[in-house]
Amino acid sequence: MQVVSSVREPLITGKKTYHDVTHDICVRVEQKPTKSWLMAMAVSLGALLVGSYALIITLWDGIGMWGLNRTVGWAWDITNFVWWVGIGHAGTLISAILLLFRQKWRMSINRAAEAMTIFAVICAALFPVVHMGRPWLGFYWALPLPNTFGSLWVNFNSPLLWDVFAISTYFTVSLVFWYIGLIPDFATIRDRAKGVSKIIYGALSFGWDGAAKTWSRYESVALILAGLATPLVLSVHTIVSFDFATSVIPGWHTTIFPPYFVAGAIFSGFAMVMTLMLITRKVYKLEDYITIKHIELMNIIVMVTGSIVGVAYITELFMAWYSGVEYEQYAFLNRTSGPYWWAYATMMTCNVISPQLFWFKKIRTSIAASFILSIVVNIGMWFERFVIIVTSLHRDYLPSSWAMFHPTLYDMGVYLFTFGFFFTAFFMFAKFFPVINIAEIKSILKSDSEKSTTAEAVIENANQ
Repeated sequence: MQVVSSVREPLITGKKTYHDVTHDICVRVEQKPTKSWLMAMAVSLGALLVGSYALIITLWDGIGMWGLNRTVGWAWDITNFVWWVGIGHAGTLISAILLLFRQKWRMSINRAAEAMTIFAVICAALFPVVHMGRPWLGFYWALPLPNTFGSLWVNFNSPLLWDVFAISTYFTVSLVFWYIGLIPDFATIRDRAKGVSKIIYGALSFGWDGAAKTWSRYESVALILAGLATPLVLSVHTIVSFDFATSVIPGWHTTIFPPYFVAGAIFSGFAMVMTLMLITRKVYKLEDYITIKHIELMNIIVMVTGSIVGVAYITELFMAWYSGVEYEQYAFLNRTSGPYWWAYATMMTCNVISPQLFWFKKIRTSIAASFILSIVVNIGMWFERFVIIVTSLHRDYLPSSWAMFHPTLYDMGVYLFTFGFFFTAFFMFAKFFPVINIAEIKSILKSDSEKSTTAEAVIENANQ
């Protein structure tokens, strides 16, 4: 008796044709908004409006409306900044690195991940700008431009200036990469649309004609942009980590921060991709394109990066003990058993323990478990940044300067504003833009769809 090897799981199920792919993705753009979409937009806009009030009051009255004090000069603002930058990391990783490694499973999730990156970076950039105070009078002082008011230039030794370079480059490359990938799909929608929609999508598609030379240039540009974007995955959060690592504050002055921050960013970014894609998959009925196989592969990355982050936590504790520096040892003792011990415990539980559940195939292929754990991971990553920042600042070398940080409603309100903006922008994107890359899905339809793999199995059986 001949034993036939099992066929790998398809990335596209439902025995789709090329026409099915076009219809299933374009129809979400062409049809009227659904009730579930309108409800989601209403909630997002509500959060945006409530948060806008807190943001306007903060801009008008200053950051004294936040819970900051002389000891804790950074708290929710920089916590949220680092958290949002980390959220955006998965988009560049999925788009650039996985493209260079020819990973086909990225094709169903890269479009939404790239959009998520852009919106997350905008949310992140808000916090340093607001923290400046009266940004309309001086936000441009952070830019590397000649000073027209005198001979003073920006301080190129400041890690905050490095953030300006990193975030602006990150945003620009991600935006170009995202839009270039949309052009062929805009042309597809243009060819199906009528009236005003045809004019709008025609303008967005830049006259795409689908010729062989056009496709060749498109693919060349995509590879070049992927090569440019790949270093950003490592450099952006490395530079963000320098905001802390180049200081002399116990708990911050450490060389482990760059790789530790990069792994944590990928960890939280993939968790947010998981959250968004599971919602999109259900609402838009895209189960045939975002399959259990995609979910399992993303969960494996979450599990691996979560393990790396766990090793980094343990390494920090070990090096604090091994250094013999009393202040460094106290900084970590205070983290684990001080007034904010609950934040440290939450961080360890969410980031180290919960991802280990993905070792079990039943859990990493479960929709409900994946959704819940993706949210748990992002809660834990927010607490990681909070622990690093607040517990290292609230107890200084002098006990007389010790203070506790208590967030105000305005701290929470500005954070709520970013959530409102992020989800409003994402839902608008999901309604008016194709949420899955039509052209790339079609490129793997013959090799990785349910229909083709079944045919291959029949041929293999016949040959045997």
